[in-house]
Amino acid sequence: MAELVPFAVPIESDKTLLVWELSSGPTAEALHHSLFTAFSQFGLVYSVRVFPNAAVAHPGFYAVIKFYSARAAHRAQKACDRKQLFQKSPVKVRLGTRHKAVQHQALALNSSKCQELANYYFGFNGWSKRIIKDRYHSL
Repeated sequence: MAELVPFAVPIESDKTLLVWELSSGPTAEALHHSLFTAFSQFGLVYSVRVFPNAAVAHPGFYAVIKFYSARAAHRAQKACDRKQLFQKSPVKVRLGTRHKAVQHQALALNSSKCQELANYYFGFNGWSKRIIKDRYHSL
């Protein structure tokens, strides 16, 4: 069964992963790169955001990863939960949760994200923003 992937900022909880127990050794930038690389193999990633743990928690980081596709997020969660991935200790990965009462309006993607999404799913890397007149049809 096909999945509809809208050209909108992904806000659904089933497209969002929470990853924690990330090591305190690497920088947030290095973790961002490692997470993006590890999770991109499951589908197109919209964003990776890395945050330091709260002061009351042990040193380290956690991350929020958003996919365009719920299927990709589910595959990534199942494959990566309790795995070492790129560090010596396993990470925990869970799908996001959001209360049903909260309504969010879909936000349109910016043009570069639209091109990225189209290139990924349509397999074409050379979109043009120009309007070309077809010699057989007038505009």
